[in-house]
Amino acid sequence: MSISERLDKMDYGPAPESSAEALEWIESRGGIAGHFIDGKFGILRDDLELRNPATGARLAGLTKGTADEVASAVKAARRAQSKWAKDAPARARALYAIARLMQKHARLLAVLETLDNGKPIRESRDIDVPLAIRHFYYHAGMAQLMDDEMPDREALGVCGQIVPWNFPLLMLAWKIAPALAMGNTVVLKPAEYTTLSAMVFAEICVEAGVPAGVVNIVTGDGETGQHIVDADVDKIAFTGSTAVGRRIREATAGSGKALTLELGGKSPYIVFDDADLDSAVEGLVDAIWFNQGQVCCAGSRLLVQESVSDRFYAKLKRRMDGLRIGDPLDKCIDVGAIVDPVQLAQITKMVNDNTEGETYHAACNMPERGCFYPPTLITGLSPSATLMQEEIFGPVLCATTFRTPAEAVQLANNTRYGLAATVWTENVNLALDIAPKLVAGVVWVNATNLFDAAAPFGGARESGFGREGGLEGLMAYTKPKAATKALEQIEAFTGNDAGSDPIDRTAKLYIGGKQARPDGGYSKAVYSKKGKKLGDVSLANRKDIRNAVEAAQAASAWGKTTGHLRAQILYYLAENLSARASEFGKRIDLMTGKTGGKAEVEASLNALFTYAAWADKWDGAARGVPIKGIALAMKEPVGVIGALCADDLPLLGLIKPMGASMAMGNRCILAASEPFPLAATDFIQILETSDVPSGVVNILTGRHTELAPHMAAHNDVDAVWSQSSSNVSAVIEAKSVGNLKRTWVNNGQTTQINTRDYLNAATETKTVWVPYGE
Repeated sequence: MSISERLDKMDYGPAPESSAEALEWIESRGGIAGHFIDGKFGILRDDLELRNPATGARLAGLTKGTADEVASAVKAARRAQSKWAKDAPARARALYAIARLMQKHARLLAVLETLDNGKPIRESRDIDVPLAIRHFYYHAGMAQLMDDEMPDREALGVCGQIVPWNFPLLMLAWKIAPALAMGNTVVLKPAEYTTLSAMVFAEICVEAGVPAGVVNIVTGDGETGQHIVDADVDKIAFTGSTAVGRRIREATAGSGKALTLELGGKSPYIVFDDADLDSAVEGLVDAIWFNQGQVCCAGSRLLVQESVSDRFYAKLKRRMDGLRIGDPLDKCIDVGAIVDPVQLAQITKMVNDNTEGETYHAACNMPERGCFYPPTLITGLSPSATLMQEEIFGPVLCATTFRTPAEAVQLANNTRYGLAATVWTENVNLALDIAPKLVAGVVWVNATNLFDAAAPFGGARESGFGREGGLEGLMAYTKPKAATKALEQIEAFTGNDAGSDPIDRTAKLYIGGKQARPDGGYSKAVYSKKGKKLGDVSLANRKDIRNAVEAAQAASAWGKTTGHLRAQILYYLAENLSARASEFGKRIDLMTGKTGGKAEVEASLNALFTYAAWADKWDGAARGVPIKGIALAMKEPVGVIGALCADDLPLLGLIKPMGASMAMGNRCILAASEPFPLAATDFIQILETSDVPSGVVNILTGRHTELAPHMAAHNDVDAVWSQSSSNVSAVIEAKSVGNLKRTWVNNGQTTQINTRDYLNAATETKTVWVPYGE
């Protein structure tokens, strides 16, 4: 027998990791996981239980948090927050101490994570725990730098955080580290299936000297999570299913609570015909069978170029058959256990209910007990097949083919999600051409599942909003240092003057580069403070919004133009407005009954110049990640933005959202100042003479309370902003759940909004990972 034959016949022997110390740790704590509030562990109740998914054996009891217990944790966090926020260097030292102690207890954390979750010990030991530690080291540095680098930002306050069961410790780190770094205190709920590593973390916080009340952990199930959402907190950060994310968005609408959601995904894994197929197969193993496929950004949709699909499938099936499934504590195991029988049943049902394509289960030895499911490949699926559209959250790979790069992009984007994507090709030109076209918050080139604390992670569409990691993740835990006050409703002036002009000069809407009569056929008069009629404006309705959205969607090429070109058009707008500055100033004075028109026009010109200046300068960065390669944090336009403009500034309130939107490559639908709309309708003439492509800017006039719900509910609108004095913030947030669009509302408060706030709202960060080298 040759050496190669002997090697082929060699099998892996067991390499078990002992669970004795971890089980002893559980037993020494009473065998029950419970609350950690105000620096102390609370009463332990055996309300629920934690089980080892690989064996079914009971691990511990679990205390289910009540509304009163959550309120107690929030109270402790509130009490500790102001002192914690005052000393950035002290926060840095505490976070550094946490990281060091996590290293000290790394083995215990890894074993408990595997016992609780069912993932292979290799993954817990080599990926989850080190990356969690990296987040605390990174954010210790950010805490140290906050006062110097973010002097105009401050902590939000108390943050409610809810993490999932697939990466219990890592998701805890993603949430807690940036929150603490920026001076917030937290109340965190681990998932009901996987709570044990959070208990170790609580003990680490005590050992690290974190002040009582800064970190609070409340255990329980979804009902406990709901109590956190309902509690008196300043922010909710949630990672989990899209369905639950929608409910949280609805529950927090109008509350003033900041919100970030990292939700589901159906990520494409695109393999071109010039790719290193063997490497792509290995990458795919990590993309879909890492953590048993229970990963929100799992590469669960395989798109293979048709010319190499047969070869690729054959290689993939051969590799699947070599995967080892079994005891997750065995270091030789590739695929561990599904987290719970409920999840296993859901995966089994979805696969069994499928009637399309061909299903291939890996020829692996399956354990006789425990929650295990074999690695599965389903080929020949149509793009609309249920399994190609719905998140399975298990070790199931769904596949189809494509012929051209354009078709690959079309198939990849044919989903309501937008979390991650992978591109395999040896042609760097093709890779960097495809990456910006994919609707995804993260794109990996010739790699998959690369993460780092310095690189922002998050999704688009129904994969949620907000970013975790990097400067973007820190911004989500801060707010501007600016005084706020209650915003009073600004009412239009009334009068009896019928006007003396016999010619109808009712201002029209501006949709798709043309002036258009309102669908409803209604208009209203605009009066001066003295009751003199200044003109009539159209009253837009939901059909006018629909027409404006269609026009904006048709102008998508604007997002592909250069920043230089967009800047030139903004400068041209300023030039044409400047020529009529006196006219606009007088119009503003007549409408508002004040004398600030000239100053407002000057501020509007300055705003146009400012956004023109930023159009080719608000760019991304290459983040310093610990790989041989780069992670590009690229700024991209959000898409179609609907904005309800400020009522008190008829021109400047229109120019600021329009300028920021245009500069960053978005298309906008602007609801003009409701009481003083004539400055916006006069500005239509400026737009018509300034080379603005049709559909890039659309202007509606009418009642904000009537326009807001339809704008927020439209699934082809990607974001809605409101600086209106009307009470529309709650309805905008509630109606945004259809496509989980981004919202930026004033919640009835007036504050100073700077240029960077507008630019941040007008862009989304896409992280493109590009490893390099042989």
